[in-house]
Amino acid sequence: MRYENVFPGSFISRPNRFIALAEINGTETICHVKNTGRCRELLVPGCRIFLSKSDNLKRKTKYDLIAVQKGKRLINMDSQAPNKAVMEFIPKLFRNVTVIKPEYTYKNSRFDFYIETECEKIFLEVKGVTLEENGIVRFPDAPTQRGIKHVSELSECIKEGFSAYVFFVIQMENVLYFEPNDRLHKEFGDALRDAALQGVRIIAYDCKVTENTLEIKEPVEVRL
Repeated sequence: MRYENVFPGSFISRPNRFIALAEINGTETICHVKNTGRCRELLVPGCRIFLSKSDNLKRKTKYDLIAVQKGKRLINMDSQAPNKAVMEFIPKLFRNVTVIKPEYTYKNSRFDFYIETECEKIFLEVKGVTLEENGIVRFPDAPTQRGIKHVSELSECIKEGFSAYVFFVIQMENVLYFEPNDRLHKEFGDALRDAALQGVRIIAYDCKVTENTLEIKEPVEVRL
């Protein structure tokens, strides 16, 4: 996926989950943060960030914060980007895809994707991962009851004869492996491990990240 009108800037502060103060070309401006997670290890005062300028002139915030430089690593932190990247990647992940339906409602559940191939009917949930420490990436970066609900619902789909996946999109490249963040929210890790035992497939891929693109690249080892 590609962004248009991307500009470099410098992060100043984050008054709340939805907005940040940034400096662009020497001017302080308010921008929209496209990630409601904590991201405390990423958004450090003075760090280099990248912002996409909106075409909507009526918006109060003219820019979206989409990526941040963490040392030598460029990390995309747009929480909407993983789903867009997965949409592009699905034909590479599954053979002979005949149907792709995003935001699909099934009974009382709403999944990121419903996919059909010539031999499978698949529900797929996408989780973006931005939390990295010494090359190890983890999810979540904040407690997520919603994540537990999604994983449990996928287990129920397995019992009804569907295939089911949790797809962790690592919004950076050159990482060692992925694991659930048990230190922060062991309940989610337990739900993920239980889902794997039920037959839900847990996969992770890294991404090639540039200032204005995000592209899913290689599988990453998952350690549950």
